[in-house]
Amino acid sequence: MTAFDPNITRRSVIGAGLAGTGLLALGACGGRDTSRPKRGGMIRIATHSASTSDTLDPGKGGTALDYIRHFMLYNGLTCIEDGSLKAELSLASAFESADLITWQIELKRGILFHDGSELTAKDVVFSLLRHKDPSVGSKMSTLAEQFADVRSDGRYGVVVRLIAPNADLATLLATPHMLIVKAGQTRPDGNGTGPFRLVDFRPGVRTELSRNDEYWIPDSPKLDRIELIAIPDEVSRVNALLSGDVQMINAMNPRSVRRVEASPDYRAMVTPSSLYTNLVMRQDALPTGNPDFVQAVKLMIDRPLINRAVFRNFGTIANDQPIAPFQPYYNPEVPQTVLDLDKARWHIQRSGLTGVRLPLYCSTAAEGSVDMASIMQEYGSRIGLNFAVNRMPADGYYSTHWMRHPLSFGNCNPRPTADLIFSLFFDSKANWNESGWKNERFDRLLVEARGVADEALRAEIYGEMQQIVHDKCGIAIPVFISLIDGYDSRIKGLRPIPLGAFMGYRFGEYVWWDDA
Repeated sequence: MTAFDPNITRRSVIGAGLAGTGLLALGACGGRDTSRPKRGGMIRIATHSASTSDTLDPGKGGTALDYIRHFMLYNGLTCIEDGSLKAELSLASAFESADLITWQIELKRGILFHDGSELTAKDVVFSLLRHKDPSVGSKMSTLAEQFADVRSDGRYGVVVRLIAPNADLATLLATPHMLIVKAGQTRPDGNGTGPFRLVDFRPGVRTELSRNDEYWIPDSPKLDRIELIAIPDEVSRVNALLSGDVQMINAMNPRSVRRVEASPDYRAMVTPSSLYTNLVMRQDALPTGNPDFVQAVKLMIDRPLINRAVFRNFGTIANDQPIAPFQPYYNPEVPQTVLDLDKARWHIQRSGLTGVRLPLYCSTAAEGSVDMASIMQEYGSRIGLNFAVNRMPADGYYSTHWMRHPLSFGNCNPRPTADLIFSLFFDSKANWNESGWKNERFDRLLVEARGVADEALRAEIYGEMQQIVHDKCGIAIPVFISLIDGYDSRIKGLRPIPLGAFMGYRFGEYVWWDDA
């Protein structure tokens, strides 16, 4: 993906504080196809959550339903198409840098927005800089602080200058939040360059889309129409699939796999991923901000039990840090936290919290959290903690409960790079800094790692960051959850991409309906 100057050594990188020179050479998105795809048909998709805060603005997306909708309506400069998680060219025809600070981006010609206007550099400049505007409320505002300057270089050229080197810029720009909107759209309304056009949008209710016949990738998409709805209850979601009311569902419970695959008309697609449901212990509240409380909770979590009983072993044991064992830069030297009730009880006694009654908020919107809360309630009683489980409705859970109580569950979708997951959820200034923790060394290492081209040195930095999160952060991550999508067997072209449900939320561009 990147060819760096071989004369730059790790010592020179450390001594100079530089990343070295690089030239990014990317493949192109949209080049894959399978044999004899058919055109036409309409399908209905049901996801696990929706709310009145559903949005057409890529910068504000926060749920699987938002990401699916945005990838149908808009494109990014780059994209990620397979399990390698490497960025490839999309709206950009070239993406180059000599120093990882100043990037020259060339746009493809003749790409049209849904209103018929042509994509130009001014649209890209507007789309990237709007994340820095506080009035926009972008979820990427912290990451956008890296943009020192974004300007046009002719009609189809864009120059992005960063405040410091970042070897992962191409991957950052492939995320759903960074999709390109039309210049001047202070409130994006779905007018993008994507494979589908917006027909109807009712937040928290439904989204209907129709094929963009002028889409710039030949022979794509195949489907005529797609409708998106939410069915929060998993059993109801599976029933809707098996009755034919919907043709695809996500967040399927492992217990439902056998039921779905008992019929030749339905399939389950299992994708190992870095998705996790985590326990959030706010560090700016009590008693969750007490280090002994945090350590006690991490020590009372029975991870093998959660994997077996909640996820039916469709998961990978986690260790309270967000990089999965099968991801780049995973640090295997971080000691695995294991169940130790005696030590957990000691921490609670030392903190003076024995007998404390603490509300614990969970919801089906955070996959597996309801069952995990019950397990925690049982194990908490053994070490002197009294958890009062509050099961909240899926509708609006993330806007009204997530991060708003001392103790609650969250659910974090996979991200393609260590930098993104750390930047979005663990940087002290991040909008989604779930536990509200602050660690100056972690923040410094996060910036340093972005500018390091040497892979071994980068791995060392990310390894230390994982240790810091494991030891200091108010986040408990028991298991990395495999993604399980259920679908009608007449849907063809699906393949697993470990960035999220339904091919990393981008299925609409690739699948077709075959009822032969």
